[in-house]
Amino acid sequence: MSRQPDKAPTQRQLRVGEEIRHVVAQALERGEIRDPAVKGVAITVTEVRLSPDLKNATAYVVPLGGGDSKAIVDALNRASGFIRGWVARNIRLR
Repeated sequence: MSRQPDKAPTQRQLRVGEEIRHVVAQALERGEIRDPAVKGVAITVTEVRLSPDLKNATAYVVPLGGGDSKAIVDALNRASGFIRGWVARNIRLR
């Protein structure tokens, strides 16, 4: 059984991922997510990786200044439906 090496992301994947990263960061900055674990915590969105068909995205986040990262990730996972809708309404793609 031969395994294909992981392909590097395409230019479009990188561009769309960067656009999604900006929109998610904007939602976090503006305080749109009202979960108490996220409220008042500075969170950096370091990267967004997309599947080759651009249907699935994974956002990587880091709380600034430490903090309880497990609680923050759990809160963001609970708010994933809201974040998905926020991205859909605010992203600008051609």
